[in-house]
Amino acid sequence: MKFLDKLEEWIIATLMGAATVLIFVSVVHRYMSGLPIPGLQDYLIQLNTSWAQEACIYMFVWMAKFGAAYGVRTGIHVGVDVIINRMSTPWRNKFIVFGLLAGALFTGIIGTLGANFVHHMAQTDQTSADLELPMWIVYLAVPLGSYLMCFRFLQVLVAFVKTGELPKHDHSHVEGLEDELKAEKGANA
Repeated sequence: MKFLDKLEEWIIATLMGAATVLIFVSVVHRYMSGLPIPGLQDYLIQLNTSWAQEACIYMFVWMAKFGAAYGVRTGIHVGVDVIINRMSTPWRNKFIVFGLLAGALFTGIIGTLGANFVHHMAQTDQTSADLELPMWIVYLAVPLGSYLMCFRFLQVLVAFVKTGELPKHDHSHVEGLEDELKAEKGANA
């Protein structure tokens, strides 16, 4: 599971970083190519970044699908649980199990419909406008992300049934910060 967790995080971080760099380069190119700077202007005019917007849109779609699965695993999805938390423990647990099963069922159905769509899309020669990427690759984010999210719902369900605990995200927690604070306290002592 650690490998899948790290792969999921790596995919999200890589897509986010690559999209940010790509948009930055594209915007700088757009504004710098209009400036009368000999040599640089000639180089920038030859550089073509017309595909950057489409690439970033696709990267953010993939990032969102894998980010949703990450959200289920870590407990950072937004949920309205005011009524659930006021219920007695047996009823609360039943509603939580129902909610997790409903989430798994829904994402499993979306993954299956997405896989069917991708299968049929792969039979065509349809490509994206700027990148000329086969569209089935673009749409592959739907079944992969949905099946991963379904798996994460089931993973949380199993953990909840065993322990009675749901993943919680502490908004005040910054990963790695406590290690730095401990090291700083040790150096000051």
